[in-house]
Amino acid sequence: MGEKTRIHRLAERGVTDRRQINQILDEGLVCHAAYVIDDRPVVIPTLYVRNGDHLLLHGSNSSGLVRAVGDRSPLSVGVTHIDGLVVARSGFHSSANYRSVVVHGRGRILAGEEHRKALDVIVETLIPGRLSDIRHPTEAETKQTSVIELSLDEVSAKVRSGGPADDPADLTSDAWAGVVPFSLVAGEAEPAEDLRDGIPIPDYLQPYQL
Repeated sequence: MGEKTRIHRLAERGVTDRRQINQILDEGLVCHAAYVIDDRPVVIPTLYVRNGDHLLLHGSNSSGLVRAVGDRSPLSVGVTHIDGLVVARSGFHSSANYRSVVVHGRGRILAGEEHRKALDVIVETLIPGRLSDIRHPTEAETKQTSVIELSLDEVSAKVRSGGPADDPADLTSDAWAGVVPFSLVAGEAEPAEDLRDGIPIPDYLQPYQL
C-alpha cells in the first residue's frame, strides 16, 4: 500500500482483500472521475466497467476527461454504494453504511484492436448477453469514442456496516436508534416508443439485476 492509498481516518474500515474490492467495483455502474484540465480540478460521473485488473471508462474524443488523460493528467476514480442510513442517538455518531473504492493513477487511451475489444467489453459487462443482439459499431462510431484504461495498482477501499456506535452515556436515551437499509432495485424493462411490434424483452433483461 502506497501513501496515495493509505487510509488515515478510521483505518479499521480499510479493505485490502482484492476479491472484496473487485466485488464492490463489479456491483457498481457509475464512478466519479477526478482530473485536472486547464489548471482546474474537475469531477464527472461516468459509466465504467472492471476488466480484470483495470477499469475501463469511455467517452467522446472531445470530452474533458479524454483530453485530460491525453495530456497525462493524474486520475482519481471513486465508486460508492450506500447500504443504509445509520441513525444514532447523537448527530456525532450518525453515519451511513457504505462500501467504497478509490483508484489513483494515470489513464491510458486505448488504440487499435485493444480499443475495439474494449468497446465490446464495456457493452457486454454493463448488459451481459447484449453484444450478440446488436450490430457492431461503425468505423465512424469507433473513431468518435475513446476508451480509457486505468490500472488497479493503486487502490484503497473502506466498508462500514452494522448499527450505530453510540456513547455508553447515550444508551439510556429515549431517541430511536438503528439502521434504515437502502437497496438499488431494477424495475421491469420499458420498451422504446418506436420499438417494432412483436419484439419481446430479451431473457437477460427479465429482470436485469443490479
